Amino acid sequence: MTRIASLFNRLLCLAPTRRSLTAAALVGAFTAAPAAHAAPPLKIGYSDWPGWVAFQVALDKGWFKQAGVDVDFEWFDYSASLDAFSAGKLDAVTVTNGDALVTGASGAKNVMILLTDYSAGNDMIIAKPPLRTVEGLKGKKVGVEMGLVDHLLLETALQKHGLKDSDITLVNAKTNELPQVLGSSSDIAAVAAWQPNAGEALKRSPGSRAIFTSADAPGLIYDAIAVTPTSLAARKADWEKVVKVWYRCVAYINDPATQADAVKIMSARVGLSPQQYLPLLKGTHLLDAAAEKQAFRKGDGLDSIYGSTRNANAFNVRNAVYKQSQNVDGYIDATLVDTH
Repeated sequence: MTRIASLFNRLLCLAPTRRSLTAAALVGAFTAAPAAHAAPPLKIGYSDWPGWVAFQVALDKGWFKQAGVDVDFEWFDYSASLDAFSAGKLDAVTVTNGDALVTGASGAKNVMILLTDYSAGNDMIIAKPPLRTVEGLKGKKVGVEMGLVDHLLLETALQKHGLKDSDITLVNAKTNELPQVLGSSSDIAAVAAWQPNAGEALKRSPGSRAIFTSADAPGLIYDAIAVTPTSLAARKADWEKVVKVWYRCVAYINDPATQADAVKIMSARVGLSPQQYLPLLKGTHLLDAAAEKQAFRKGDGLDSIYGSTRNANAFNVRNAVYKQSQNVDGYIDATLVDTH
């Protein structure tokens, strides 16, 4: 993602002597000179999450080109984007802060240079009737994809309501399978999933409702652009342009005068109607320049990317997602954010 800067080969100005170059030879020297070459585009993997689909607005509007940045946004399923990044096929990837650690722990080092948003309701614990409270989960079976972000959400909900992990029985399932799990399994009382799977779970299980969401723990789940250290070092000026374009996207999406157009663009990217997509956008707190700077301040709470990522790191180690605790500060670079 860090390969946006324009690099050009310069023509050498040769001072010929009468003995070395004839007029014809001089013409040949210039016609044989190498043509100018632009740097390759930054390859950025993105996937279906409102805070990342927001970049589609800039792509459709041509804002990256206006900013002087050549980008190649490649669309993936989320896990496939992480695989591509880990395989060295991308300069950067859109990722949750917790999964940035998981990716790095497996060998694909990365640095979060921009936070696009934090989840503000799109991650949910959905319970079937008659269960209506988190306390009601005690002694029940709960479906979740263990080790991923909504397992962290579930654990947080239990802690906030005085329960322990051992008070429930976890049933491991892929996130995209959880709507069917909740709807068809009589012994599953609840599931933890993110949108659009959460919305599908609500549809498939009549009378079900969200009993805890990421809006109850703002900053628990940040979404980011994570860049390879090599790309960041080589193309820092270009990444700064990407950051500027992001702020333009946020302004366009949040402006009542242009939001409808933005939602039309974003919903088309994922095959939904604007009416279907708007609630998903509302559950995502996009970060403008002021909010970005606030989130990048060092702190121990969830309002800081440092505190939030340390929390995710502790969860990952506790649940054996990886064995060795990660150096959280090494995954965060506020330099580009601080310049705005």
